[in-house]
Amino acid sequence: MSIIKRPILTEKSQGLQKGGQYVFEVANKTNKIEIAKEIKKMYGVEVTAVNTLRQFGKKKSRSTRTKVTSGITSTFKKAIVTIAKGEVIDFYDGI
Repeated sequence: MSIIKRPILTEKSQGLQKGGQYVFEVANKTNKIEIAKEIKKMYGVEVTAVNTLRQFGKKKSRSTRTKVTSGITSTFKKAIVTIAKGEVIDFYDGI
């Protein structure tokens, strides 16, 4: 299992990239030190800070013709990684 699952590319995270901060979905049991080492290994950039948060699942419901189906989305962990000034991570490089 990889520590970093995927980058989170939303309008808010795109705005954070201008300040050198990048948002990733990470495994639930990882800590900040492991995240920083993995980012440095994957992208070759110097990490200055890592902030983590757990995004709790939301209740969702959907109506069909015969019944109402309800459930919960899964809980995941996000990491906001600040890299050194002047360095950039290009997510669209291999496309």
